[in-house]
Amino acid sequence: MSTQQSAYERIPYLIIFEETAAFKETYGGPENFVALKSHLLKPKNPITNNVIIFMHPVGGGEYLPMPVALAKAGYPVIYCQSRYPSNDSALIMEKVVIDLGECIRHAKHKFGYDKIILAGWSGGGSLSLFYQSQAENPTITETPAGDPVDFASKNFIPADAIMLLAAHVSRSHTLTEWIDPSIVDETNPGLKDPSLDLYNPNNPNQPPYSEDFLKQYRQAQIERNRRITRWVKSTLEEMRQDGRTSEEFAFVVHGTMADPRWLDPTVDPNDRRENWCYLGDPKIVNNGPVGLARFCTLRSWLSQWSYDDSRADGEACARDISIPALVIGNTADDACTPSHTHRLFNAIKHNNKVMHEIAGATHYYFGQPEQLQQAVDICINWLAENGFVTAAENTAELELADS
Repeated sequence: MSTQQSAYERIPYLIIFEETAAFKETYGGPENFVALKSHLLKPKNPITNNVIIFMHPVGGGEYLPMPVALAKAGYPVIYCQSRYPSNDSALIMEKVVIDLGECIRHAKHKFGYDKIILAGWSGGGSLSLFYQSQAENPTITETPAGDPVDFASKNFIPADAIMLLAAHVSRSHTLTEWIDPSIVDETNPGLKDPSLDLYNPNNPNQPPYSEDFLKQYRQAQIERNRRITRWVKSTLEEMRQDGRTSEEFAFVVHGTMADPRWLDPTVDPNDRRENWCYLGDPKIVNNGPVGLARFCTLRSWLSQWSYDDSRADGEACARDISIPALVIGNTADDACTPSHTHRLFNAIKHNNKVMHEIAGATHYYFGQPEQLQQAVDICINWLAENGFVTAAENTAELELADS
């Protein structure tokens, strides 16, 4: 079906729920309450009474091109921020899953939407897969740090379909592929192994990188992640033995944008710009203020970034979902490259899945109306083919008084 551009109404609202915690981990607000800032993009002429829900662990994407374009195409969209907007230093992925569950419950019980389509954009992909896998079969009773979080008692509502849009496989695996393995001492980031330093002009290993070097480099990245994890676990254990069970410790992770693919376009090739990543010049980003995992706490490291401990592993979670799945990759993406798109698609074990790649599209579709329209058309047509676009005679009426 073709999509027509139409007007929509943007309705900001709050989702507030009670949650008892051992200590406060987000800034301000009352104790033991969580507030999620949300936007409903409600089409003037909706084509369905189903809703597409976006959530990213930390990002606020309610004004990004894709959610807006889907609403203009007539599909109701909710973009819900987690409890950690624009600050993942203390983020616990298990709690973000709870946030997504509350958003879905609100959409169905307060707004009256019939079916839920999860839209996992970028880092929202592994989050959406994590949520759906636990909604279908809740198994988690504690965070990787050992703090209680009983998913079975949350009665998560499973989504009816999932769209993975420009998604990467997980925060932990993405960080590990980006982290700078030349740093050999976390307390002295200037101390480096020159043979692993991509930004050292005297390094004999230069693009195009050999397969032997890439293998050595990837293994060193995994080892650095595990080295940090060992220190995190040891520090947590020391604090607990001292009776400081609810205390935290904040730290900095230096060197987090040193992926060979940004310097060598033959590594995981696509149409991206050479010597560039979605945050800019990778050499600058490597120690800039906005790098992944730059500011951490012990618990957040284990939940978000630990290569072996984080449960928000998109590939692992994808194996456990049973709902229809659409996977879209962008061939000029400088954040989520083709291997991630294909790994997620291949990890889904059932056959009700389809993958598309949009030629020339960048990560966000900024300034790319043709590629954006193509992505929207793919989504709406796929939803129609799977029975999620129907006459919307009784579209959802908002109940904002209790929001």
